[in-house]
Amino acid sequence: MTLKQSNSVMWAEKWPASAKLNLMLRIVGQRADGYHLLQTVFQFIDLCDWIIFYPVDDGRVRLLNPIPGVPEIEDLTVKAANLLKLETGYPAGVCIEVEKNLPMGGGLGGGSSDAATVLVVLNQIWDLKLSKERLMELGLSLGADVPVFVYGYSAWAEGVGEKLEAITPAEQWVVVIKPDCHVNTKEIFSSKNLTRDSKSITIADFIAGQHNNDCVEVVSQQYSVVKDALVALSEFSEARLTGTGACVFAQFESKELAYSAYKSLELNGWQVYLAKGLNKSPLYAKLAG
Repeated sequence: MTLKQSNSVMWAEKWPASAKLNLMLRIVGQRADGYHLLQTVFQFIDLCDWIIFYPVDDGRVRLLNPIPGVPEIEDLTVKAANLLKLETGYPAGVCIEVEKNLPMGGGLGGGSSDAATVLVVLNQIWDLKLSKERLMELGLSLGADVPVFVYGYSAWAEGVGEKLEAITPAEQWVVVIKPDCHVNTKEIFSSKNLTRDSKSITIADFIAGQHNNDCVEVVSQQYSVVKDALVALSEFSEARLTGTGACVFAQFESKELAYSAYKSLELNGWQVYLAKGLNKSPLYAKLAG
């Protein structure tokens, strides 16, 4: 991929950190260290946080607008920038501004996407010349979803989500509901009721329509508002859970059908988003000019 941006003009630009959907999620085993072995399909949507970088003279990494209640050093964007400095010995610092649009705790990958945008853009601004593969390895140490955002293309994923193969699902219109709850991912993956022995499938199986999410039953049992959202959305199209939630989504053949569902759900009091599925991440689209 040829990147046309020169790093001299990348400061103070707004860089997208897009949301993702899990179009399918199967849990096919568990490692000795407790991590679950997955099969999943990631696709991006055009809902984004925006990240802006400013040069600083003191070598520190800091946030312009820290999230209340989250220590700055624990923020994934700060962790990502510090990880680059540790990896390369780069002496300069950066001030990071995050324009937060993606709901937290929704299964859309907002924090992971923010971290990936920091890794990818600062790698270029600072001229570090780390390979995408190395950035993905660094990203995995920050979170299981970070590598796919560094990868930048819709992907069939296995392992703990880090073994990626490009896939090109249809780029459909999507309606996403964010129920009024924050699903605890660790709690879901710790549940004794969680299916952990699903049969592995192939990409062809997924394309043929096998796109269940093994977490949906446990999440629906523990979070009734997620179950309610699935029921509400299913009146318009097949409703699915992304990741461990809380967000649920449905795909539509046209923008008009999606918009009609979006307006109806909005009138009924749901926090709802209208989006377009994308196979190339908005970040790489912008970098390529």
